[in-house]
Amino acid sequence: MRTGLRISARRRRLFQLFALPLAAGALLAGCASLSGPREVEIPVERLQRGLDQRFPLQQRALGVFDLQLARPQLAILRDNDRLALTADVIVTAPLMRRPLQGTVALSGRLLVDNVRNAVVLSDAQIERFTVPGTDERMQGNLTAAANVVVERLVRDVPIYHFRPDELRYLGVQYVPTTIHTTRDGLSVRFVPAQ
Repeated sequence: MRTGLRISARRRRLFQLFALPLAAGALLAGCASLSGPREVEIPVERLQRGLDQRFPLQQRALGVFDLQLARPQLAILRDNDRLALTADVIVTAPLMRRPLQGTVALSGRLLVDNVRNAVVLSDAQIERFTVPGTDERMQGNLTAAANVVVERLVRDVPIYHFRPDELRYLGVQYVPTTIHTTRDGLSVRFVPAQ
């Protein structure tokens, strides 16, 4: 009788040594299959709040002009997955008697920057830059300065930073891969990190 107990105790230990890790592995494999690609919606209001925290921006351009960009306003350009940004501009320079005020409107293609875990603008272009009360020559100089500032803005200021809970879901690390505009914001596709 004792021999029979020893055998069943051995079998039990063998079962624990082999079957439990196999069951745990099967459970983890099942979870991995549940954690496939997923879509995250980012409403334009959240984008706007994040951008508001990064403004006003002040940049010196062409060694002469100081441009301050304030009160950014985002708009979704849904047809071509682009984003529009409009901001107030205040221009000062040593030889100017008073600051000039105007507006700048630019648009850019949306791009995922996995190094910074952010959404950035790419291929940005100025759609409109107006400073009332300037002559054609001054407007040309200011537009050149605005181009320099926009280039820095696009390079240095992400439109949105992904939150840790967007990059990790059900214990799985994700990376953003593609981004599209929707009527109300952005839709970002995440895939499990390899």
